[in-house]
Amino acid sequence: MSLAPYMKWAKQHVRSRFNLAGSNLLACELSDLPGAREALELHGDNDNGFQPLLEAIASTYGVAPEMVVTAQGTSGANFLVFAALVKAGDDVLVERPGYDPLMGPPLLLGARVTRFDRRFEDGYRLDPNAVRAAMTDRTRLIVVTNAHNPTGVMAAESDLVEVGRIAERHGARVLVDEVYLDTATDGPVQPAAARSPVFISTSSLTKSYGLAGLRCGWVLAAPDVAEHVRRARDIIDGTGAFPAERLSVLAFSLLDRVAARARRILTANGAAVRNFLAERRELECVLPGAGTVVFPRLRGVDEAGPFVGMLAREFETDVVPGHFFQAPAHFRLGFGGRSEELAQGLAQLGRALDARASRADH
Repeated sequence: MSLAPYMKWAKQHVRSRFNLAGSNLLACELSDLPGAREALELHGDNDNGFQPLLEAIASTYGVAPEMVVTAQGTSGANFLVFAALVKAGDDVLVERPGYDPLMGPPLLLGARVTRFDRRFEDGYRLDPNAVRAAMTDRTRLIVVTNAHNPTGVMAAESDLVEVGRIAERHGARVLVDEVYLDTATDGPVQPAAARSPVFISTSSLTKSYGLAGLRCGWVLAAPDVAEHVRRARDIIDGTGAFPAERLSVLAFSLLDRVAARARRILTANGAAVRNFLAERRELECVLPGAGTVVFPRLRGVDEAGPFVGMLAREFETDVVPGHFFQAPAHFRLGFGGRSEELAQGLAQLGRALDARASRADH
């Protein structure tokens, strides 16, 4: 059985002509990183992380370098946290709907995954009362995403702080996957790990910047936790790929430029998606405050899977079935790619919704 069914589907399903299933930002080209070719080196000192990269991450996010551990993307960063802090018999509390690769690692380590709900009716708010009610005496880690994956909803600061207090009272910590945080539409948001030692933040240059190929991820944590994570990396992958780390330092020096590119893409594409959703009464959606995805619900059904299948078969357009996020009446639609493909995919989605309505009338 797959520990991350969504990832298996994402990598193996037959892709349609119009792909709205992806959550990545449109990938950067070498021309987006002037000096990239000159920055390449094959080896250097990165046994405990490449120091210029640690310092660049620390400076960008307002933490000390000793709070930074580098990793292979956000997924790698999350796995290092689980490996360092979770053992067999522990409980790990994860939000629902949720990103299923956040549940695989604790299961692999012999922990039990428990859940708390972020409800459509509450705008997918991070509700401290729901977290409190789901805690057990074995809960060692609470896992949330901010912005929320799959909805893009941002957690209110007061709610996140209260979740931290709940964790402290139980002797637990809070892992906050912040891979979409840098796309927040209301401006920069401080990483959770910069607020309190109870929080551990993970992120990367992937979703917010279109630099997935660098596999530059990181963990931000209190120095003692960061040291445990660093030692976990010793037995998982040792160090990062030095050429990628050199290029990542360059990327951080050009981050304003790369971020402006991302904003241009997401502003235009986000407007197209919002306009589409406003016109389609068959769909209801909590609009995102960050990220590259939306998570509409198909009205009047418990399971959107048949419609998602029809959309792929008859209209050559992919979205992600909501059951991968434990919300089967929904589907996830990505808008971080090429604007032309998004426009064509949305048009196909509209035609599929019209066809569904026509068939229901007959």
